[in-house]
Amino acid sequence: MQIQSSELILNPDGSIYHLNLKPENIADTIITVGDQDRVEKVTAFFDEIIFETQKREFKTQTGFYKGKKMTVISTGIGIDNIDIVINELDALVNIDLETRQVKETHHKLNFVRIGTSGGIQPETELDKFVMGKAGVGFDGLLHYYKNDIINQPATDALNEHLNISKKKPEPYIVDCDSTLADLFENDPQVVVGYTGTNLGFYGPQGRVLRLKLEDADFIDQLVDFRFQNQKITNLEMETSAIYSMAKMLGHGALSMNAIIANRATGKFSKDPKAAVKNLIQFTLEKLTKL
Repeated sequence: MQIQSSELILNPDGSIYHLNLKPENIADTIITVGDQDRVEKVTAFFDEIIFETQKREFKTQTGFYKGKKMTVISTGIGIDNIDIVINELDALVNIDLETRQVKETHHKLNFVRIGTSGGIQPETELDKFVMGKAGVGFDGLLHYYKNDIINQPATDALNEHLNISKKKPEPYIVDCDSTLADLFENDPQVVVGYTGTNLGFYGPQGRVLRLKLEDADFIDQLVDFRFQNQKITNLEMETSAIYSMAKMLGHGALSMNAIIANRATGKFSKDPKAAVKNLIQFTLEKLTKL
């Protein structure tokens, strides 16, 4: 069935609408970053850049790191942008943009997020690298799609544990890609845990400035949650959406975050830029083995 032009929107040059990309512009290994200025901080380590473009907050560079072709793209902040980025990148490789037909053969991409995050467990040390064994979604994006990708036992345990307002989206848990995880999780620099994804930075992550919270003990509830020796180690604003969209579309996804703040201790990294730089170099080296 041909996908209508109102649903699959293309620019006059044939590129996908928001990202301004064509199929030949991207690699199979895609690093996502939130901040558009971080794209060049990643590609600064590349041996060669062969393509670059930018539209709105979506900046893309494709090149080679030690012979490995990779694409780096900025998503901006938040799960709504992840919905755009993953859908459009998937369309580039799994939909014929000329005929508007889904291709018969599926093409798999691997997405690795390099981000920053705040730890919520006292033992999650500043400047450590946290690998999201699963994404814990408090965002509701997944509920807009028919799917069977949820880690149901973990999700059931979480929802039984939490006592939060029924007005909020039902939380869910989606596992990371096991092949990507194998590259990272046994390294001594890596802390493995569940990464929570929230709709916003302040109230949704339990921060109080001038507004009162609906669930004042939300963070405490997250700190206390356990499932099969896993705990929620950190909070940010993209991981569960990346895991969900990638898994529904048949792609791999992993989230790596530098811990620059610890909510339990109230401390902030003395050099967050160095922590991010170290994570970038660490991640690039691991991806050469993919």
